[in-house]
Amino acid sequence: MASTNSTRFERLEQTIIVSSLLLMVVVTVQPILNLLAISFSDSTQVPGMSGLAIIPRGFSLDVWTLLIANPEVQRGLLNSLLITVTGTILNVTFTALMAWALSRPRLPGRRILFVFVLATIVFEPGLIPDYFVVRELGLLNTYWAVILYKLVNAWYLIILIRFFEEVPGELLEAAELDGANAFQTLWKVVLPLTMPALATITLFYLVYHWNEFLRPMIYLNDSSMHPLQVVLRKFVLDGDKSSMVGLAAMANYQGAAQISTRALNAGMIMLTILPILAVYPLILKFFTKGTMSGALKG
Repeated sequence: MASTNSTRFERLEQTIIVSSLLLMVVVTVQPILNLLAISFSDSTQVPGMSGLAIIPRGFSLDVWTLLIANPEVQRGLLNSLLITVTGTILNVTFTALMAWALSRPRLPGRRILFVFVLATIVFEPGLIPDYFVVRELGLLNTYWAVILYKLVNAWYLIILIRFFEEVPGELLEAAELDGANAFQTLWKVVLPLTMPALATITLFYLVYHWNEFLRPMIYLNDSSMHPLQVVLRKFVLDGDKSSMVGLAAMANYQGAAQISTRALNAGMIMLTILPILAVYPLILKFFTKGTMSGALKG
């Protein structure tokens, strides 16, 4: 009888978990599908579409064609790619190097350095001190003002340190006996074993750089340097169809005046989140791999 009750409880527990996950998927995916449906719908049908619609009414690529052809959107996309790719490469590189150093027990002053890392989490400076630092370094109105901010994130650094500390000492000793120096040991032994952690912080850095808009607005005075998120904010707040489509398109494309502003907003929002949605599945496979998978054999 107890076994039957236990089985029923387990089934109920599994049903609740699966139902909760399905509900979370629906809540997460439905707004994205709604934006896609609106952006691909015929302009005359968009005003009648509700926030729950996930199937386009009619089919039209006018919104995407006009947005992609807009020079401001093109510049914003290139700027976002430049900032995101460069920033993420530097972030992961310096975070891995610093984590490798702090994970070594023989590092002089290791505990003191780690306390300084923790202090940056508790006593994080505000935006105004950041601005003065950037100004004094002569980085205002340069991409470096955005790229170099939080070059090493303390939280991600701690995650990577913990992963590095889990690497078996036997592997490190074997690498040293084979004549590998510290950088060779890190590159050929440690990093392959901690790929799940590297993939995790890479995704975090990617999302951070891609979604950043506040600091580019403050530090980049030249509008031609603004990333896509700042362009999106300008379009959504202004609600100006001519700026979203472009004056040239308004003059040359006869249907531009009939395009719904709501459809343009939906298309612009999707344009800013699709790159991250495309990158996530590529990194997801590393999340399921064990850190020490296949490390010790025989």
